[in-house]
Amino acid sequence: MIRWMIVIFVMLVCLNWFAPFLQKLGLGRLPGDLRFKLFGRNWNIPLATTVLLSFIATLVAKFA
Repeated sequence: MIRWMIVIFVMLVCLNWFAPFLQKLGLGRLPGDLRFKLFGRNWNIPLATTVLLSFIATLVAKFA
């Protein structure tokens, strides 16, 4: 259980790190992604993008 939580955390950190590159591709601006400004800092929570990339990874793993 702890291992999966660490994997999910690392993947979310990587997704946030690659966010500028992914935004050029159109990811990070899907209808389910949250963007807001709080305490003078912009926050991005890419919920829909995470679900989409997870679905694509599942398809690749299933058919590979």
